[in-house]
Amino acid sequence: MNRLLVLVRHGQSDWNLKNLFTGWKDPDLTELGVEEAVEAGRRLKALGLQFDVAFTSNLVRAQRTCTLLLREIGQPGIETFEDEALNERDYGELAGLNKDDARARWGEDQVHIWRRSYDVQPPGGESLKDTVARVLPYYMREILPRVMRGERVLVAAHGNSLRALVMVLDGLTPETIPSMELATGIPLVYRLKADTTVEDKKVLAA
Repeated sequence: MNRLLVLVRHGQSDWNLKNLFTGWKDPDLTELGVEEAVEAGRRLKALGLQFDVAFTSNLVRAQRTCTLLLREIGQPGIETFEDEALNERDYGELAGLNKDDARARWGEDQVHIWRRSYDVQPPGGESLKDTVARVLPYYMREILPRVMRGERVLVAAHGNSLRALVMVLDGLTPETIPSMELATGIPLVYRLKADTTVEDKKVLAA
């Protein structure tokens, strides 16, 4: 059985380029982001990987990454589920603000705590802990059972929603996960054992 699970953070978005807190706001990909999504597809195709089902968020940058990637590997029509459970962390009042402007308003230390702590919420938003609590039940209910049945599963989502999955798969802790970064458009290829733990992991970087 394959037990294949591939995680891909969306390509660069317009707000990534502008250094804005994005969260549940819905900017599209930049030209570079489109290239990153297509290149992710090329790298997966080069390994001969195909998928039975895909999952993505309710946000266009992840959806478009998923579409471009699947088109590149010749699978544009496979079943794809979209759900807000896989959305980026909600940054609340920070969403739409330039990160430098946020530092000027609240201070370097406070913004660093909001960005890099595990359980401190920005004003009106989610902590990483909150995001994990939203993503993991969806993973356990909808995604993992398909992987364990031998389906080949693609998840195209966001830095923080995917960090929630990597936290479980890689055995990271609340102390180590905040410093872990996921690059845009770089596939993480997992194969799972029969007990749902990781048998093998490949990072398809350039």
